[in-house]
Amino acid sequence: MFVILLNYIKPLSEVDCFVAEHRAYLASHYASGHFLMYGRQEPRTGGVILAKAPTRAEIERIIQNDPFHREQIAEYNIVEFLPSMTATELDSLKEG
Repeated sequence: MFVILLNYIKPLSEVDCFVAEHRAYLASHYASGHFLMYGRQEPRTGGVILAKAPTRAEIERIIQNDPFHREQIAEYNIVEFLPSMTATELDSLKEG
């Protein structure tokens, strides 16, 4: 499991030009099962993605297709973790 933290490195006016394309990118990865949750940070300095993939390398490959990455709008910090405790409704996300 991965938490992907996006930090905008360009002004919001530039971010806004690519939001629609970024949302389409997110939707494609929800459909593939890689992305489980997404939301913007508050204040609006970036976003947070909860993702699932077999390897970090796959997450890095997925990020390469994000328009925010292509346009150098955001920096990415990937945190890998192994969920061992969850709320009951999230039990399917636990490892082992």
